[in-house]
Order: sequence, then C-alpha cells, then structure tokens
Amino acid sequence: MSHAPKQEKAWGGVFNEPTDKRVEAFSESVSFDRRLADDDIDGSTAHARMLAACGLMTAAEAEAVAAALAEIRSDIAADRFEFSATKEDIHLHIESALTAKLGDTGRKLHTARSRNDQVATDLRLFCRRAIDRIDTGLAELQRAFVGLADRERDLVIPAYTHLRRAQPVLAAHQLLSWCEKFQRDRDRLADCRKRTNILPLGSGALAGTSLPIDREHVRQALGFDGLAANSLDGASDRDFVCELAFVISLSAVHLSQWAEEWIIWSTHEFGFLKLPEGFCTGSSIMPQKINPDVLELVRGKSARTIGNVQALLVLMKGLPTAYNRDLQEDKEQIFDSIDTLEAMLGVAAPLVAGTSFDRERIAASIDRGHLDATSLMEAMIADGVPQRTAHETVGRLVRLAMTRGMQLAELAEDECRREFAGWKPAFRNALGARHAVDRMQSEGSTAPARVASQLTAWKARLG
Repeated sequence: MSHAPKQEKAWGGVFNEPTDKRVEAFSESVSFDRRLADDDIDGSTAHARMLAACGLMTAAEAEAVAAALAEIRSDIAADRFEFSATKEDIHLHIESALTAKLGDTGRKLHTARSRNDQVATDLRLFCRRAIDRIDTGLAELQRAFVGLADRERDLVIPAYTHLRRAQPVLAAHQLLSWCEKFQRDRDRLADCRKRTNILPLGSGALAGTSLPIDREHVRQALGFDGLAANSLDGASDRDFVCELAFVISLSAVHLSQWAEEWIIWSTHEFGFLKLPEGFCTGSSIMPQKINPDVLELVRGKSARTIGNVQALLVLMKGLPTAYNRDLQEDKEQIFDSIDTLEAMLGVAAPLVAGTSFDRERIAASIDRGHLDATSLMEAMIADGVPQRTAHETVGRLVRLAMTRGMQLAELAEDECRREFAGWKPAFRNALGARHAVDRMQSEGSTAPARVASQLTAWKARLG
C-alpha cells in the first residue's frame, strides 16, 4: 500500500497531501516577517528557560537551545541563513534550524506554545523596540529646534493665521511650538508602550495550556509590564499595532506641517530661511534651482503612514474572536510606518540644526502688514476703551494706513484723533513689531521673559 508524500510542515501530521506550491508562494510571510528574527529568538530563549524551570525541559536542554538560538541569530545577522517559502514564516525557519542542530531537544521548544501567541509576543517586542527608537528620534528633533530657538532667541518674525500676517512673535516662540507637538507625540508613544508591553505568550492558540507553565517567569525575563489576562484576546489582540500606527501617523502629520511651513518660508517670496544645501537638490534642466526636496519628501511620506492606519483598521474590522490568518497582513503595514517615520526623523533633526534665519530680509519687512494692530487695540483697552470700540477704531486706522500705503506708526496725530477722539500719544508705545512683542505678558505667550523661561525648561527637560 502506497503512502502520500510526508509533510514537512510543523503542522502537517493530519494532512495526506502536500501543500500546493502556489499556496506556499501565496501564503508565505518570511519575505517580510524575517525582521522579527531577533524578537523570536529572544522570546524562544526565555520560553525554553521557563520550560526548564517548570520541569518540562532539563536545564541542560534549555541552555543547549539558548546556545543554538544564539548561533542561528549570528547566522541570520551574517546573511548565512537560508530562507525558503516552504517554511512559511520566520518562526518555522528558526524552529527548523534549531531542530536540525539539536534533534528532539529542538522539537521540545514549542511545548505549551502556539505560533499564535508566539507571533503576538514577537510583534510586541518589535514594536516596543521601535517605540523606544522613535522616542529617541523625536527627542533629537526637539533638541535641534531648541538649539535653533536659542540661536535666534531675539529675532522677531511675523506669525500667520490663514497664511496672512497676523501678529509678531519671537522666532524662538514659533520654533518651540514644534517642541510642544513632538512632546505630545512622545507622550502618546509612552502611553502606547504601556499597552504594547503586555505578554501574550502562554495564551497558546486561544485557550491557554494544561501544562504547568510559569508565565511570570517569561514576563520578567523579557521585561514585560504585565500578562495578557484572557488567552482568546492575548493571542489575537492587535490594538497595539493599530495604536502605534496612528501615533506614528500623527507624528508624521506634524512633520509634514513643519515641512510645508519651511518650504514656504524658504521661498524667494518669503525669504525667511536659509536651508542647508546638503539637504537640498538641484534641477537637471534649470541650473539655478536649489530645491527643498527633503522637506517635500517628508511632507509626501506622511501619506504612507496615514494609509497604513486605514489598512490596519480595515484588516481588523471583520475578524471574529481569536487568531485568524488575516493577521499576517499587519506586519508590512506597521513595518512600513515605523521605517517611514524613522527615515523622516533621520533627516529632520540635522536639517533643522543646519538652518538659519535671514535676519536682514526679515527685518526689512517685519513691520509690513500692520502686525501691531492687535497691540494697539490692547493698549486702548488697557486705558479703559471697550474692546469692541477699540477693535473698530483700530480697524479704521488700519484702513486709513492701507489707503496711504503706510504703517500705523506713520499716521499723524491729528489723523488718529479724527478717527478716535480719545486718542493718546502714549498709544504709540504699542506700535511696531518689536514693541508689540515686548508688551506681551500672559503665560505661554511670546513675551521675551516667557520664551526665555520656556527655553530653559526645554533644555532641562531634554538634557
């Protein structure tokens, strides 16, 4: 009696027929999940030592597994490891290599473990490491903004709403506003890390295990904060992936907003910024061009991270309880988001550090656009004029100055009195961009003392 070809799959015992080659090609994930190799080896090493502590392996066997896994790690790092679609994923590749080295000892490693809780653990380890790297990158970017703010701390620039000149601010105040955004990103990352740093290993395929394992042993070995409380949820939860993808996308949106602003500011029409030429490119046909391509790519790449959030949410929306193979599709999305944001951060910090403001160009135009109108209005309010009256009066004065092609400070005293009988010469102390900035008082404002305090606080916070 003939027998069907022997299955070489880790799950092949029940099958009489081999996997169709087309299915192997369609369902393999090792082409991208090989990036989890270090995490898989870390998790497997901790699992083996736990099995030994629980009497499901001998101590000698566990250390033999740990040593063999270390060799496999070295082979993968040195590009000596052979990958094949027939072994589906990184987990089966490592287990197969381990078994080839250790025989039955290697076959014991998967005791009390499923690929479901194994990959969930690996992915949490991977995302945890990525969170820490991204946080470091955001901190470096904040330091670059603080450094530029410190260098330009006395410079007054126009601030804009609706992309129209609004009020004058210190350049340092504008630059530190980005530190606030990136700090919120870091805070979200830290919060996401808490939910990521929960150990699912020990959940098994979905129901846990009847074997006497010690999940706390593994938790401590891998540095997780807690244990997944429900095995059904633990083996299948990908909320942390979706959350990280969103946090990354919002960080990328902040980078895109910054890039857009600096693209505008570095145009000839604005002329506020001098970008480092090492972060610009030229044109193949126009010899004079110095293009802000790095900033444009930062702006453009944010779209990838936004798309990945949508893809992950759509992936998750129809899944029933417990693990489904659909979850294989989460890796490429989160890997791409992580890679994209890290690439953006890699160029953003040195670009900021190498940028300077064109002080002469800014000084030549700082008083254009009646940036001191609000300052004048508030000086009148401080003198007892009702806000609505002051607002209307200054509006008329601005209209008069616009028709004359001049600034508010250039209007004659009698012209100001014709518009407002209560006009006082002392109101002129509020005019001019520099004066408007110096008059600021409120907490969080662009007042020089407030900005200096914020600079000091950021330096202390960032180290």
